[in-house]
Amino acid sequence: MKVRVRFAPSPTGPLHIGGVRTALYNYLFAKQHGGDFLLRIEDTDAARLVPGAEAYINESLQWLGIKVDEGVKEGGAYAPYKQSERKEIYKRYVEQLLHEGKAYYAFDTPEELEIKRLEIKNFQYDASTRILMCNSLTRSEAEVKERINNGEQYVVRLRIEPNEEIHVFDVIRGEVVVNSSILDDKVLFKSSDGLPTYHLANVVDDHLMEISHVIRGEEWLPSAPLHVLLYRAFGWEENMPQFAHLPLLLKPEGNGKLSKRDGDRLGFPVFPLEWKDPKTGDVSTGYRETGYYPEAVINFLALLGWHPETDQEIFSMQELIEQFSFERCSKSGAKFDFEKAKWFNHHYLQQKFVDDLVKEFQPVLQSKGIFADKTMIENVVALMRERLNFAQELWETTSYFFVAPIIYDEKSVQKHWKPETKNQLSELMAQIETMADFGTKKEEDEALIMEWIKSKEYKTGNIMNPFRIALVGASKGPHIFDLTAIIGKEETLRRIKKAIEVIQ
Repeated sequence: MKVRVRFAPSPTGPLHIGGVRTALYNYLFAKQHGGDFLLRIEDTDAARLVPGAEAYINESLQWLGIKVDEGVKEGGAYAPYKQSERKEIYKRYVEQLLHEGKAYYAFDTPEELEIKRLEIKNFQYDASTRILMCNSLTRSEAEVKERINNGEQYVVRLRIEPNEEIHVFDVIRGEVVVNSSILDDKVLFKSSDGLPTYHLANVVDDHLMEISHVIRGEEWLPSAPLHVLLYRAFGWEENMPQFAHLPLLLKPEGNGKLSKRDGDRLGFPVFPLEWKDPKTGDVSTGYRETGYYPEAVINFLALLGWHPETDQEIFSMQELIEQFSFERCSKSGAKFDFEKAKWFNHHYLQQKFVDDLVKEFQPVLQSKGIFADKTMIENVVALMRERLNFAQELWETTSYFFVAPIIYDEKSVQKHWKPETKNQLSELMAQIETMADFGTKKEEDEALIMEWIKSKEYKTGNIMNPFRIALVGASKGPHIFDLTAIIGKEETLRRIKKAIEVIQ
């Protein structure tokens, strides 16, 4: 059987980063085996659908480089790939189960169900309680037909027989055995909207679309026994897909499932792209807008729940495809280390061509009214990018190359600016003015200035620290002579003069 996997999100909001990892693992497994990756939209819960969420899912996968072989946009031999467009297909299979006595109509109202929950402790709708309820097992065929013909709302429930052992084989967790008595007679279909529930729609679609492996999050593991029963009810056991339930993504502290609140609390995104809630207008930042590269996000997520055979940490998509295996997936949850995500982005930023970073940086400079020479920008980026995790940090990290300081850090001044500093920096200016090639040969500049300091019997720190404050405005920045080589002799002298005037 050809490997065919599906990622089947519900468009009820933005795609969570845990969902992205599920999509990634599906994609890696499919491509490793020369198979197909399907994107199927589960929109049967009409009440929870959110405008724009489906487009968001597609855009997220596209940005991340997870290419869809078959889907709503791409089409395919098993279309449609949106469950709301497959109503008639599901009805046929609901009718089959009803005809064969493997499912039944239930007419209980929400109020009647609530009464039973109050009457019976730990109530569930199953073999022991369905005889007390209003359904086609306790009502005559004539009454059932009359209720349906009169437009009375109903659901169709799967008839689960008690005390049967259900065996689920999971390629990550091994064999899981569940007794059918703990399951309730799940709702498969609702007349109110003519749509199936998640359970029926998934099993029917997986079978008809010839899905070979169902790879999904750990939270769906409890539904696996029910899906096995449905495959059995339809007589599809021989073609049942293999299950793989991935470990949860945990909070950075490790106690509980990762949520949007954790990102808000600790300052990191939990969505791949920025999302604006159409109801509230609230905006949640995304990895793309924060400055992450898609390859960094992919690399980071791949190692949350899966580990390679070696200590290798940096992987291309192709390397992940070649090395991925369920045998090396963890059964326990993976802590979400957002600092490690920054480390990955730092690595990929260092691999970028300087020219690419310059192209990202130039619009930022122009927005601030700075139209610097491209060669200067290239030199700044090449010098400073090792300090960056994100390209967006370029301005904050390098602004003093383009704009002379007008405010000087108070703590730096108090620590390094002494009564004699004014005279010493004036002498330094005079020394620089004598150096015709200052700013063009930084090694020679440094050697001559160090020699001058020694000849004057000054302490190096008493000169170089105020010199840095004059150039940068604070005790930060690169090697001083790397800085002066970029801003040049005249700008260096202007900044020293201005610092002497302002700070004194």
